[in-house]
Amino acid sequence: MNLPRPARRSWWLEEALAAEPGPPCPPLDRDTETDVVILGGGYTGMWTAHFLKERHPGTDVVLLERDICGGGPSGRNGGFCNGFWEELDVLVHALGPGGALETCRVAERSIGEIGRWCERHGVDAWYSRNGHMGVATSPAQDGVWHALVEEATRLRVEWLEELSTEEVRARCDSPVFRAGVFAPRAATLQPARLARGLRRVIAEQGVRIYERTAVRRFRQGPPAEAATERGRVRAAYGVLATGAWSSRMRRFHRAIVPRGSYILVTEPAPERLQEIGWTGGEGIYDHRSALHYLRTTPDGRIAFGAAGSTTGVGGGLGPRMDYDRLSIERLVRSFRRMFPSFREVPLAAAWGGPMDITGLHLPFFGTLPSGNVHYGMGYTGGGVGPCHMAGRILSGMVLGIEDGYARLPLVSLEPKRFPPEPLLAIGAAIVQEAIVRRDEAQDRGRRPNPVVDLVARLPRRLGYELGP
Repeated sequence: MNLPRPARRSWWLEEALAAEPGPPCPPLDRDTETDVVILGGGYTGMWTAHFLKERHPGTDVVLLERDICGGGPSGRNGGFCNGFWEELDVLVHALGPGGALETCRVAERSIGEIGRWCERHGVDAWYSRNGHMGVATSPAQDGVWHALVEEATRLRVEWLEELSTEEVRARCDSPVFRAGVFAPRAATLQPARLARGLRRVIAEQGVRIYERTAVRRFRQGPPAEAATERGRVRAAYGVLATGAWSSRMRRFHRAIVPRGSYILVTEPAPERLQEIGWTGGEGIYDHRSALHYLRTTPDGRIAFGAAGSTTGVGGGLGPRMDYDRLSIERLVRSFRRMFPSFREVPLAAAWGGPMDITGLHLPFFGTLPSGNVHYGMGYTGGGVGPCHMAGRILSGMVLGIEDGYARLPLVSLEPKRFPPEPLLAIGAAIVQEAIVRRDEAQDRGRRPNPVVDLVARLPRRLGYELGP
């Protein structure tokens, strides 16, 4: 099988850097002191820095990033900007109906605010609020959304519209698409352009950004202290916004499982998109456990992604997760199955990396025992919109602002812990492979191997919001 070339970090980031590289942010090369030190130059860290400066311009903020800002998940995700309505049933179970509705409404607010922020700051992130469509792509997926729709109806929420097979295929005529649902108020964007735009804006606000600056040791203090190869940062407050890499910290090791997610992008083929009627700009996802997510670009490409079977538990957050050959092969096969009319369209690139999976499929926030270091993480692949909300939450925690964001019931939600080692590393690898194999069998219209099916269903039986 001819596989697409490995993109450097992601095709999104290659495109964004070519459009606007921005001035360099050199590594930290000396000791310094500041009011707030933020670890992580992704969406969470940069939105937190942005809102800190917006709410209290005199706050001195240092942001440390091991790569470049947007070099991690924030610059390589699918660009689906949504809230938490798709998690409504999970939130009701975790927070109760009132807490779930409050959290969903606040998270939805971020979708529109991100678009207005891009317009206000001249960030061309290809923001498009044309909705997301969830479709069944095999008989096993038919109607899996009914419980979510029933919960929304019970709570008088108008977020999802059910679609017939004909209505789905009127929007995108794939031969494997069946019935589905449509969320009209969701958006898509170019994730790396948003990340690089955020980098520019916070630098203009006076945030001191140090890229290619890996933190070797962190002490919560007070004061908080981040030690790097060539300098130290001492700060009154700290913010941990390190995503999947938080799993290396003892406190979060059993709260997060890093899992690989992979994307390919085609060369431009706008005439093929016209032929299948996919011209409305909808983001699309299916209802597999290791779901596929796909969207178009302004120049007529398809970006097509899925969760892989790779996990980074046990320190495995290395290059293998960035371009896992088996996961890319599976991705290409799934793309060809879904879009046979694109068989002659070249695949431009593929990439991947870890995302931070949690047991409840929800992010969590909190404060370390020292009282001066706050954290937010665990977006489970859906952080583009919620990270904006997280920036408001974490900036408020640092500044001691007791507003509606700080009082959200999600903020006090404790993560569900995964089993201890060695069960965590071994179990995560076995279960994720079983989930992918089960999905693949159902894609082919077959019954999964009974043992594979049993293993894939195990997390749900143990109370985790993972798997079928």
